This record gives sequence, structure tokens and C-alpha cells, in this order.
Amino acid sequence: MLIHRRSATSRSTALAAAAVAAVLALGACDAGSGDGASDKAEDAGPGVVAPGRPGEPARTLSAEEAVKEAGQDTANSADFRYAQMMIEHHGQALVMTELVPERASADTVKRLADRISAGQKPEIGAMQGWLKKNGGDRRKEHHDHTGMPGMATDAQIEKLRAAEGKAFDKLFLELMITHHQGAITMATEALTEGNDVIVEEMASDVVAQQTVEINRMRGLMD
Repeated sequence: MLIHRRSATSRSTALAAAAVAAVLALGACDAGSGDGASDKAEDAGPGVVAPGRPGEPARTLSAEEAVKEAGQDTANSADFRYAQMMIEHHGQALVMTELVPERASADTVKRLADRISAGQKPEIGAMQGWLKKNGGDRRKEHHDHTGMPGMATDAQIEKLRAAEGKAFDKLFLELMITHHQGAITMATEALTEGNDVIVEEMASDVVAQQTVEINRMRGLMD
């Protein structure tokens, strides 16, 4: 996660620097000779290479575009909603993985649960840190966890608690696959509707990691 944070910060810093360079370049054009050459230069506009978002190539922007985009990474309601809901979503995954050591029969399921737990605990910490930094504690909203994609019902969790051995393994994998699919749905929505670069990278991380884990779990069920 620290790598992603540095990447996000680097992009924002680079875009801001590009905007400053663009303004200076545009000012230089305006301060040029008073003949038609100045008008021609202004029409063309100084080109600025701006770093793209994760997975996207760099782009060449005009001065006006660079200045405009430099201020577009402010977090919006979709970013806050994603972080708040995903913390709860991850929390249920940890509840499920905590049942594995005493109830699962397959070592592969136990190792998978360890991997999921090891990945999602720091992600919760990162999202909590982002919320605190961005005043999310003052914007906290109540979310009905049963309405989140992929969340297991209370009855399903109780059934998982009561299961043992191979029956537990099967039910755990079924519930966790659905849970991961729901997380990917939520992360994809954040990527579409959100605006904050750090949230975007955290959501991209969820999509990539949980897609891999879904494929692994499906393999264990074969």
C-alpha cells in the first residue's frame, strides 16, 4: 500500500508541476511580440505531458487543460462511501477467516484464509488512515451491510460457524467467492464514480488481488 500511496502522490505532484509549467509557458507566449506570431503561439498552446492515471498512458495537455486537471483529484462522496463501506466489507471477510483454523480440514483452505487475512487487515488500516486524513470521520454515514454486494447474511455466518471439516471448506469457499465478487463490484464502482487518486489505486488493488483469489478458490472447489 505504501507503494501505491507514493505513486498517487507522485502523479498529483507531477500534474501540479505540469500545470505550473503550462501557466509559465502560456505567460511567456502572452509576453511575446505583439505581431501575429504571438496569436499563433497562443492558439497552439504550450504542450504539457501529464502522467496518466494507473493503467493509462501519459497525455499531452494544453495549458488550460493542465491547470483544470490539477484541481480535479479532490475526494468526492463516492470515495468516502467506498472507503467506509469497504472497511465493513473487509471486516466480515476477517470474521470468516478467523473461523478457518479450528474448522477447516484442507491445508490449502487454511493457507488461503491466511493470505486473505494478511491482505485485508492492512487495507482496512489504509482506508481508515485515508478517512482520518480527509475528514471522513466527520462525514461518517450509516450503511446497511446487508445491502453491500457479496455480504453474507447473519444466517449464513451462523451456518459457517456450525460447519466443520469438508463441509466447512465448501461453504467457506462458496461464501468467500461471492464476498470477493461483491468487493470487486464495489471497487469497480469507485473507479467509475470516485475522484481521489489514492482511493482509485486502493480500489484497483482490490480488483487485481481479489480476482486472483477468486480464481484460486474456484480451483480449490474443483
